[in-house]
This record gives sequence, C-alpha cells and structure tokens, in this order.
Amino acid sequence: MGRRASRRVSIKDIARRAGVSHSTVSRALRGSPLVNPRTAERIRRLAARMGYVPNAAARSLVTTRTSIIGLVITTLADPFLAEIVRGVEEVALEAGYRLFLATSNADPERELAAVRALAESRVEGVIVASSRVGELYLPYLEALGVPIVLINQQREAPLIYSVASDSYQGAVLAVSYLMRLGHTRIAYISGPPMARSDRLRRAGYQEALTAAGIPPDPAWVVEGNGRPEAGEWGIQRLLEAPVRPTAVFCYNDMTAIGALRAARVAGLRVPEDLSIIGFDDILFAAYTEPPLTTIAQPKYEMGRTAMSMLLRLLQGERVSPQLQLPCRLVERASCGPPPEGSIPVVPHLLAERRLP
Repeated sequence: MGRRASRRVSIKDIARRAGVSHSTVSRALRGSPLVNPRTAERIRRLAARMGYVPNAAARSLVTTRTSIIGLVITTLADPFLAEIVRGVEEVALEAGYRLFLATSNADPERELAAVRALAESRVEGVIVASSRVGELYLPYLEALGVPIVLINQQREAPLIYSVASDSYQGAVLAVSYLMRLGHTRIAYISGPPMARSDRLRRAGYQEALTAAGIPPDPAWVVEGNGRPEAGEWGIQRLLEAPVRPTAVFCYNDMTAIGALRAARVAGLRVPEDLSIIGFDDILFAAYTEPPLTTIAQPKYEMGRTAMSMLLRLLQGERVSPQLQLPCRLVERASCGPPPEGSIPVVPHLLAERRLP
C-alpha cells in the first residue's frame, strides 16, 4: 500500500503549538500591526518549521475585510448611552463600517464573553462603553487579536486605549457652582460601589469643599447605586440628619430624578428649600419638574473620539492611549440660593474659585 498523504498544516495547528488564538496567527502571518512584533516573528518561524503553506482559499479568507465594528454597552435601557452610540455610529458609517451591538448588563463576565464572541465573529475592532472589566483585559488582548477601545471605563485601565470624561473636574464644577450660589451644607449621593467614576466624583466633591475651608461631613454622603431609587432613599436619609443639607450633588441624573421625586413627596420645594444638581445631562434632564441643573458629559464626542481612535489603530498609527474630555455645567432650574435661616455664608465662598 502507498503511504498516506500527510495532512496539511493549518492555522489552528500553529495556534495550538504557539499557545495563541488562531486569529492571532492569521494576523501575524499577514503582517498585521495589531500583533506584538516579537510574537509575530515567533509565529512566522514556527509556521516555517511546521511546513505551513497557505492555499489560495485560506489566503483569501484571512485577508477579507468584514468592515464590522463590535460595540458592547451595558444595557439598551440606559439613556446615557444613546448619544455615545450615535457618535460611534456616525464615524463608523462615514468610514464605511457597520456596527454589531451587544449588551453586558453591567456584568464583567458577560462583558468579556461578549467581546470574545465579537472577536471570534471576525469584527475588525471592539468598543466597550462603561467597561466593568478594565485592566482585566490585559491578559486577553493578544489572544483576542483585535484592537479594543474603552469609553468611560469603570475599572482602572492605564495600559488600554480609552476615552473618558473628566469626572473629577465635573464634580469640582458642580460643588463650586453650589458654593457660588451660597451653599455650604452640600451633600453627595454616590454611585455604584467600586465604580471608577464614583471614586473620581467623590474625590472632586471632597476637594472642592476642603479647598473652600468646609470640612466634608460624612453624614452628608449617602451610598447609592446610580439608579432613581438611590435618589429617593438618599433624600430620606439626608432629611433625618441632625443638620440638613441645603443642596445635594447627585452621582448622575437618574439619581437626581429620584431625589427630585423624594423631595416633592416630602413637601420640599426645589430649589427654594433644597437645590439638586445631577451629572450626565441625559435627554430627560431637561424635562423634569423643575428642569434639572446638571454637569454635562460629552457623550456624543466620546463616541466619535473612541471610533476615530479605533480607526487609527486599524490603520497601524500610533495613538495616545488615554484621552480625557472636559465636562460643562448646564444651568436649568433645580438650583438656587440656600433658604432663609440656613447657616450664614462665608463671604469668600461666593467668589469664583479655580480648583485643580
């Protein structure tokens, strides 16, 4: 009997031997800049030793562009994300790309699974909004084989490409505005535990008070979760404090919407009895009663910037890994001077203050 023809070496064989994903091998063999040069050279040498010869069909398969970008968001129900998605989509369509959307329900494991599934579906890159994984992506980046950009990540991720708003600066802006109105008793209803944005906003809140000579009072900080019910229970807690605050800075607009409702139920007038300021400037903020004063995050711009960053990475360009965009104050009708009979205002607090 004649000898059985030897089986052709495949990309999966090389990937198994090299300990990387088959998509990483594909990119290394076609010279993609997305693979670490040292890893790419190791893969090419291994392929040569194993006798790998790409056939025409395989060569066509690995060089075919899909022109699809994966976008992972926490939930379709979050109004904050609508403008981010719009910004991403506009730049993607202008560049000839389509979006494939997935949701994580703010669960780190589901987020990572969604990104893996998108990478295996041969999307050309992935954008993740409000990432709960952050730096935990690092061990997977090479294996995933596609560039990833995070928007407003909720875990530290210093070595991963990201775009974020300046939460610290936004919090300082909010508290400084309340102090210029004459408030010295300013409370904070926080966001989800362990969220990076909450840590930064809490730090900005404390720094603005401290810089003005007002010691932050722990009784005026209520732990929340970023949802309307946190605003409701937060107001209830603050009304039970021995000394009530005259203004409340909320982690986000959804919390502030709950706070507005709780204040109304308690018989308080906003802003005559209590000032409330939010953070995000979601669409609903302009339609509350009264319309909500808030700190606007550049949501649309973050989406556009993240997609532009991803396009540059796909073209092999060098990109600054961390971009931060400033927030701005949107004055509406939910904030005013403190009510008569509150603690006298220290004169220097009324002056415009510039804080780091």
